[in-house]
Amino acid sequence: MTDPTISTAIASAIQSNKSEIALINTHIHSNPELAYLEFTAHSTLVHSLRRLGGFTVTSPAYGLPTSFEAEYGSGGRLIIFNAEYDALPEIGHACGHNLIASASLAAFLGVAAALKQSGQPGRVRLLGTPAEEGGGGKLKLIEAGAYKGCDACLMVHPGPQSKLPSGITAVSYVRMLANVKYRVYFTGREAHASIAPWHGVNALDAVCLSYNAVSMLRQQIRPEERIHGIFREAGTRPNVTPADCCVEYYVRSTTRRGAEELGKRVLKCFEGAALATGCEWRKEDLPAYFDVRPSKALCKAWMEAVQPAGSVAWEDPTDFFQGSTDMGNVCYECPGFHGVFGIETEDGAANHTKGFTKGAGTQDAFERALECGRAMAEVGWRVLADEEFAAEVKREWEVDMKVAEGN
Repeated sequence: MTDPTISTAIASAIQSNKSEIALINTHIHSNPELAYLEFTAHSTLVHSLRRLGGFTVTSPAYGLPTSFEAEYGSGGRLIIFNAEYDALPEIGHACGHNLIASASLAAFLGVAAALKQSGQPGRVRLLGTPAEEGGGGKLKLIEAGAYKGCDACLMVHPGPQSKLPSGITAVSYVRMLANVKYRVYFTGREAHASIAPWHGVNALDAVCLSYNAVSMLRQQIRPEERIHGIFREAGTRPNVTPADCCVEYYVRSTTRRGAEELGKRVLKCFEGAALATGCEWRKEDLPAYFDVRPSKALCKAWMEAVQPAGSVAWEDPTDFFQGSTDMGNVCYECPGFHGVFGIETEDGAANHTKGFTKGAGTQDAFERALECGRAMAEVGWRVLADEEFAAEVKREWEVDMKVAEGN
């Protein structure tokens, strides 16, 4: 458990900056921005951190214009809190990333205060992570070395309270699906669809044939696996045989290896459709998200830290949050935590809906995010200050990585 004086320092730092965090939260929610275009959110956070003072702030960071890094402390171990802030097209902050940024900012300020009061070695970093919604921002940050030397990386994510049982407001140990993504192009030959259709090679036929093949494949996949796609280009006019068409698919499974294997089966659907219709085809690999493999030690510690006691479930319901995130890739770089907390939404609206956007902007949702951030700060402090706990987190992660890689 955390020393009471440290717990007080953490809580006081968050409380004294609550109005500042609230302004940031509201501003991000009111100004939704798409992946890699989060300039308002980025500048709002950076300006606030510089105004608060005492932190080393780097902006932009790691070669990404809308990423930043704020750090406090020296020596010792390093913990990172991820701040997401990108939104979705047309429906805004329908995944509540404004709340993620707020919780991580609160956690960062709390741990920085604990380090300042204690005088102990250790470093805490707030990392601005753009483009989670399909853009794979954390993959680029990983490649640039943002997580090098990290002893633990933590963040929380909102979900619909309607899916949680009475008295439970969050789930700590949340496994999320790996997701491999493809953009597939079919190339045929245009022709006048009425005058000389026999001269055409119809790329839209390949699209439709592959769609039906994938639909049939779904009968032979595991219950927890998912395949879904859209038509990005499907012709321009009814009287022109479509020569160039494009589809985009997500293929999900419980592990990275599982998603890759299922992806091979999906690609055969595209190959077969191209062969049957006489089209050429090629694929473009989009950023793949690995499965989230949370540290059980971090999850247990967070579960114990959240108030009121007993309000956090371990992993039930297991279908609470069956999506994918680039935080999964971070879990392959260092021990990770990705807890999910519930927010109230009209008619139980879930993520990626307009109803969830509205719920993510409420005062109640902000208060819940703040408490999650306080609990993350408690856990982060333990990684920095508790040798035995830090060793347990590291040892557990090393064993899990051997399992993940099949060794």
